[in-house]
Amino acid sequence: MSMLNALAISIGVLAGVAMWLVLGPIGGALQIWVVFIAWGCFYHCGGKTAGLQSTITGMAFGALLGAIALMLITGVPMAASIGLPLWAGIVVAPIVAVCVLAAQIPSFAVIPATVYGFASLAGLALLTSKASVEALTAPSLANPLVVIWLSLILGAAFGYAFEMIGIALAKPADAPAVA
Repeated sequence: MSMLNALAISIGVLAGVAMWLVLGPIGGALQIWVVFIAWGCFYHCGGKTAGLQSTITGMAFGALLGAIALMLITGVPMAASIGLPLWAGIVVAPIVAVCVLAAQIPSFAVIPATVYGFASLAGLALLTSKASVEALTAPSLANPLVVIWLSLILGAAFGYAFEMIGIALAKPADAPAVA
């Protein structure tokens, strides 16, 4: 079987399983869009074990920085005096700079992975109105940071499984014929 066909089968089956898991047995606790972002990030990071590690550490770090930014924005009452847009900009600017500077550390070397994590956390927290210090520190699945971390781990694991299954399916067709 060609690698493209093997990958198409693998991703089709695993994408269906991911949807079933997130919408069924784990009942909406995780976010399917973050699962797919992490799955794509796995390939962006080069796949294999190194891609798995870079995706999980980079996205988790970015999500943590996003949570810190939102806790500062909502927990420090500067928005009332200088306005929310200015206060949010003041908080986010140095934190995003940290995202880039952290690339000097090998675990965080893929800057887009960090950005994907930051954006995923901010998106979920802001869309669900859970950007408060209380929500972002709760030890439960109501905490957007916990949800993002679990979702990105699942997505990265599916990316890794997709790659391994695709390689396994393609091997018989790629093996040389024995005369």
